[in-house]
Amino acid sequence: MTFLRLFAAFAKVGVLTFGGGYAMIPMLEREIVDRHGWATSEELMDYYAVGQCTPGVIAVNTATFIGYKVAGNLGGIVATLGVVFPSFVILSLIAGIIQNFADIPAVKSAFAGIRVCVCVLIFNSVVKLWKGAVKDKAALALCLLVFFLSVFFDISPIVFVLFCGTAGVLLTRWGVRGK
Repeated sequence: MTFLRLFAAFAKVGVLTFGGGYAMIPMLEREIVDRHGWATSEELMDYYAVGQCTPGVIAVNTATFIGYKVAGNLGGIVATLGVVFPSFVILSLIAGIIQNFADIPAVKSAFAGIRVCVCVLIFNSVVKLWKGAVKDKAALALCLLVFFLSVFFDISPIVFVLFCGTAGVLLTRWGVRGK
């Protein structure tokens, strides 16, 4: 039953999420944290951060981590299959006919509208992340530094995650941040 629930939860996330990994955070939060209680919001964001730094798609990596936490290796496989299954089916169905419709003005307009919606979903995710992560002046300083560096320099997200993880440990050790 756990495997079926894992597959169904991640299939729901996979089928209802448009716009990639960042746009799926609100849906993951509702399904994984609120509905099933498989992880806390903090754990979900940790899995998401690690998933972003590891090779592959963020959604797949995050599903694998949560599935593994819930039901071991097989849980990781089932959750991963759940999140990719809807895309596989949908893409298989439309791959042959998308070229015929891509130039239709209504289709172009629909995709433009979807892109706007995805931007809003990503913004909402950023606000939630901000509220959960930036709780003191040290975290604010790290956030602003990483934001500045990411805007003006082409630095890998792995470097940012490693830097901030190290900074978090050192700042806590030095008593600048609460434990």
